[in-house]
Amino acid sequence: MGILSIRSSFCFFALVFVAHGLLLTRSTASESEVGDETPFTYIEGTGKGPKEWGQIDPHWRACSTGKLQSPIDLLDERVQVFPNLGKLKRDYKPAPAIVRNRGHDITVMWKGYAGQININGTYYKLLQCHWHSPSEHTFNGSKYDLELHVVHLSSHGEIAVIGIVYKYGRPDPFLTKLLEHIKVVRKEDRDLGVINPGIIKFGSRKYFRYIGSLTVPPCTEGVVWTIIRKVRTVSREQVEALREAVHDGYEANARPTQRLDRRAVWLYTPRDNGGAA
Repeated sequence: MGILSIRSSFCFFALVFVAHGLLLTRSTASESEVGDETPFTYIEGTGKGPKEWGQIDPHWRACSTGKLQSPIDLLDERVQVFPNLGKLKRDYKPAPAIVRNRGHDITVMWKGYAGQININGTYYKLLQCHWHSPSEHTFNGSKYDLELHVVHLSSHGEIAVIGIVYKYGRPDPFLTKLLEHIKVVRKEDRDLGVINPGIIKFGSRKYFRYIGSLTVPPCTEGVVWTIIRKVRTVSREQVEALREAVHDGYEANARPTQRLDRRAVWLYTPRDNGGAA
């Protein structure tokens, strides 16, 4: 690994936040995403739009006052290359799952043990995944057509999310498997049988890493974000099916980008010299 081990690199990661006067809080399971999204909307001027989320419920105050909010714009000039972050390690397993309409998005929730990821020696178990369109994270100010969030939880209640963005093109294999169920899901959960999360393709070992928040209320901070650098493809039919299935009357379910403030954003790229990647 060179001078720094993966663990020490994460300590450096945390120290940068402390040095910049930011409190690095830990997200907890009790502060996870709401199950019913109908109390808020994505349209400003309704009294329930993104700028008002923090006033709708006292438990959602972080949506307005937080300093580590997500999503963000991933600007090239702000990103620091940091190869010692190490390869993102995942070990997913097929497990029973359901699909749920949460009000503004479609969510796949695994009911059994579906595997885990390893970030700097901490294991985060896979819980669920859901989609936002257009993408919530932007790249040098540009949005893509879809973003998948894969949500994980550690034994200490800490949240880690992997984000994958998509542009229109060939169908996504994971959505292809789920599409017939997504099209007919309503208010009741729909059983999917056994679903292998390994079908979710990353397509690249390169990723961005930063500390942020959930992008829906309660906007809990301290979330470890990993945004895969590669842009994958999804068909228009698949994106339209995700939006039509929720029946919320809105064309989009993407929170606007939030202030980066003094946060650092790292980019992991594998070494080219045969070293650890």
